[in-house]
Order: sequence, then structure tokens, then C-alpha cells
Amino acid sequence: MMTQIVLILSWAAILGSGLIAGVFFAFSTFIMPAFSRIAPEAGIAAMQSINSTILRSLFMPVFFGTAVCSLILAGLAIWQWSAPIGPFLLAGGAFYLIGVIIFTIVFNVPLNDALAGVQSDRSDAIAVWNRYVLVWTRWNHVRTFASAIACLMYLFAASLG
Repeated sequence: MMTQIVLILSWAAILGSGLIAGVFFAFSTFIMPAFSRIAPEAGIAAMQSINSTILRSLFMPVFFGTAVCSLILAGLAIWQWSAPIGPFLLAGGAFYLIGVIIFTIVFNVPLNDALAGVQSDRSDAIAVWNRYVLVWTRWNHVRTFASAIACLMYLFAASLG
């Protein structure tokens, strides 16, 4: 019974972390570079719209649902450390919970909140936007890597389970 629960949660974590990695990859590789090449006013408006829309989208249940799966799997990994899948489940959980959830809360969300209050006609809007694109994208690269590695760890665990 426990093996089936671990397998189901592992596949949910594989799907969730893979989807999140894909979204982050898209932002890192073409969305943010495209936004950085358009007029700052347009980039600011587009990112403000994305940031408000994403909160009411299916992204959020996948983002946090994967965190719940990761937390449970990390706990099960510690409880069943001697099992061959234990280190992979713990690594997947650590990469997702720290590299995705914690880093999002600590780094990307405050940048999003600061951008939400920017009026594109303010004298400092261009400087704020340029810093936002640079710093937000750097941290997004970290989140992309972390979610992809989490997905890989969960795939290894599922293949052993």
C-alpha cells in the first residue's frame, strides 16, 4: 500500500515539477528576453498583467500541489531512508521546496510586488524595469534548474520504485 502511495505521489511530483520547469524555462529563454527588447512601458504592463493573472490560474494549484507532494515524499524518504528511492525522494523534495518555493517567496515575489506599484510614466520606471528584468530572470534561472532537477530526481525514484 505504501509503495503505491509513494509511486502515485512520485508521478504527481514528476508531472508537477516538469510543468513548473517548463513554465520557468519559457520565461528564462524567450519571454523575459522578448520583454527586455520592447519599450519598458510595454514590458512593465505585460509583466504586471502576467503577475496578476497567474495568481488566478491553474499554475497555482500545480505550483503548490507539487510542493505538498514534495513535502510528503521528503518525509517518507526520511522515514524509509534505507530504501533505494529514499535519497532521490529527499533530493527531489529539497530541490523543489528550497529552489522553487522558498526562492520564489524570498526573491521573485518581492520583485513582482515592487513592479506591481510601478507606474510606467514615472521617471525611474525604466531603471526599475531594467533591474527587475535582470534580477528576476537570474532567480528564475535558479528556479528553472531546481524544478528540472527535482523532476529528474522523482523520475529516478519512480524508476526504482
